[in-house]
Amino acid sequence: MNARLNIAIVTGALLLAAAGCSSAKQESNVASQPRVEGSVYVLSDTLVQTSVEASGTVSALRQATLSTKLMGSVLEVLVREGDAVSAGQPLVRIDARDLSAKADQAAAALAEAEAVHRDALTQAGRMRALYADSAATRAQLDAAETGLARAEAAVRTANAAAAELVATTSYATVRAPFAGVVTKRFVDPGAFAAPGAPLVTVQDVQRVRLTADATPDVARGIRRGQRLAATVEGRPVTAVVEGVVPATAGNLSEINALVDNPGGAMLPGSAAILFVPLSTRQALVVPRAAVIEQGDLTGVTVRTPEGDVTRWVRLGRIIGSGVEVNAGLRAGDRVVVPSVGASTLGARN
Repeated sequence: MNARLNIAIVTGALLLAAAGCSSAKQESNVASQPRVEGSVYVLSDTLVQTSVEASGTVSALRQATLSTKLMGSVLEVLVREGDAVSAGQPLVRIDARDLSAKADQAAAALAEAEAVHRDALTQAGRMRALYADSAATRAQLDAAETGLARAEAAVRTANAAAAELVATTSYATVRAPFAGVVTKRFVDPGAFAAPGAPLVTVQDVQRVRLTADATPDVARGIRRGQRLAATVEGRPVTAVVEGVVPATAGNLSEINALVDNPGGAMLPGSAAILFVPLSTRQALVVPRAAVIEQGDLTGVTVRTPEGDVTRWVRLGRIIGSGVEVNAGLRAGDRVVVPSVGASTLGARN
C-alpha cells in the first residue's frame, strides 16, 4: 500500500514538473517574439462620417483642339502624342509664303500714307499762317485741314492693315495655349490645312475634374468649395467641389469636383468614387501605415504584454490617413505603427 502511494506521489510530482517545464517553455517562446520598431497607437472609438459612394469619371480640366485661320500646306509638326508642352510652345508650322508679298504691299501702303500725311501737315501749317495774315481765304484753309484729316485717316488705315496682316501671319505657327500634354495629332507634314480644321489637341492634366452622379437628396447638401474624400482607380485623393448640376434626365444630379494631379498620374477617363457625407457614427480607425498586407489578407501588429503579434482584420473604407476596421480589433488594443524601414516579419500569431 505504501509502495503504491509512493509511486502515485512520485508520478504526480513528475507530471507537475513536466507541466511546469512546458508552461515555462511556452512563456519563454511568447516572450521571445521580437518587437516591431515603431510607435504605438491605442485604438479608441472615433467619430466618422457616414457617406454615400457616388461613381464617376475623371476628365481634363482644360482641353483645346487647335486649328488655324490660314489655308496652306503643313510644313512641320513639332510634337508627338504624349509629349509634354509648355505655354506658347510652337506645335505646327503652316506654309505662309504668300503672306510675305502681302506684308511688302502693306509696308509700301503705310509708307505712302505717311508721306501723304507729312505733305498734308506741311500744307495745313502753311495755310494757317497765310490765313492768319489774311493772305488765304477760309475756304483754302478748310481744304488744307480736310486734306490733313484724310491723310491722318489713311495712316490709321494702313497701320490697321499692317497689324491685321501680322495677326494673320501669326496663325502660320500654331502654339500651345497652356502647359499640358499632346493627346491627339491630326496632321503630318505635307497635309493641307484648312481654316478651322483640327491640327492637334492639348490637355492640361495638372488638375483634373471628377464628375460623379448622385440622387438629388444626396447632392442637396453639397456646397461649392467643400472638400470631399474620393478615390481615382483606388488611389485616395481629396476633391474640392466645383459645383452641382441639378438633376435632369435620369433624375440624377451631377457633382463636379477638382483634384490636384501633380505629375499627371491620374489620366482622363479613369474610374472614380466620390464619398458624399450624410451623417456621423462611431468607428475604429487605424493608421494606414500600420496595415500589413499578405496576399488577400490584411492585418496589423498588436502589442501585448507577451509580445507583438499579427492580428488579421477586416478593413472598411479609407478615412484620410487612416482606414476603418470592421472586425478583428476592439477599443483599447495597442497597434504598432512601424518605423520607416522597420520589418514586421518577426511578429506572428
